[in-house]
Amino acid sequence: MRKLTFAALGLLVVLLAAACGSSTKKSSPGTTAAADSCTTGQLNLVKSGTLTVGTDNPAYPPWFGGNEKAPWKISDPRSGKGYESAVAYAVAKQLGFTRDQVAWKYTPFNNSFAPGKKAFDFDINQISFSPQRAKVVDFSDSYYDVNQAVVVNKGTKIASVTSKPGLKPYELGAQLGTTSYQFIKDKIQPSKQPSVFPSNAGAVQALKNKQIDGLVVDLPTAFYVSAAQVPNSKVLGQFPTQPGGEHFGMVFQKGNSLVTCVNKALATLRDNGTLQNLQQQWLAKATGAPILK
Repeated sequence: MRKLTFAALGLLVVLLAAACGSSTKKSSPGTTAAADSCTTGQLNLVKSGTLTVGTDNPAYPPWFGGNEKAPWKISDPRSGKGYESAVAYAVAKQLGFTRDQVAWKYTPFNNSFAPGKKAFDFDINQISFSPQRAKVVDFSDSYYDVNQAVVVNKGTKIASVTSKPGLKPYELGAQLGTTSYQFIKDKIQPSKQPSVFPSNAGAVQALKNKQIDGLVVDLPTAFYVSAAQVPNSKVLGQFPTQPGGEHFGMVFQKGNSLVTCVNKALATLRDNGTLQNLQQQWLAKATGAPILK
């Protein structure tokens, strides 16, 4: 009787081992399939074999760099210089693309997150995540956490302001459709209606011409505006980080599975220090502006 029990027990162990082995083999193909879905040949792309990246034109430092080269104005996204260009190529490399397999597509800022079919695989253009935008497009995880800032002309009344409430009497401006414009309306709430411009270039020109008292943009852009675009201007200050944190994400056509693969690439670049190194390389000057509370 005891021998039969041991035999039965032995058979049970064998069956359990076989069952475990069978279970492992079944789960493995699923894991491989998930991994394979992010290999270059399995990606959901607008053009097979090419990663098409959208951004606006002109392309401004410090987000893009290199010399102006047709069809791009100010900077050339294809240069790999500037934070967003460098991040795009770093993500492309993680996805298995060479530099020659990355194509840049001119996409006006507001078109990037408008409903409808996209001519890009992802768009990278200082586009802040918002629940409203996310209803019609998909966003990647953050590749840059954002603070808003204000640029003013030196020697003007607003140039002596040291707090957010102190900005209320002044006319502020921002680009149409940006979170900078929404920040003016929701957080600063000036007594004068804020001015809105179709492009950031128009907003910068308005500040240069003193048609507005202050220009609200993200902090790195504020430093570029004051250093290179508007003579005798300065970054008045930056605003405290908001609860939940504003951040830039890459934009995808709604439902594109590519976003999962890009998020994996961003996680790798974050974990291995690449994103931090690129921020240090291209955005390090955008620090030290006083906080406007």
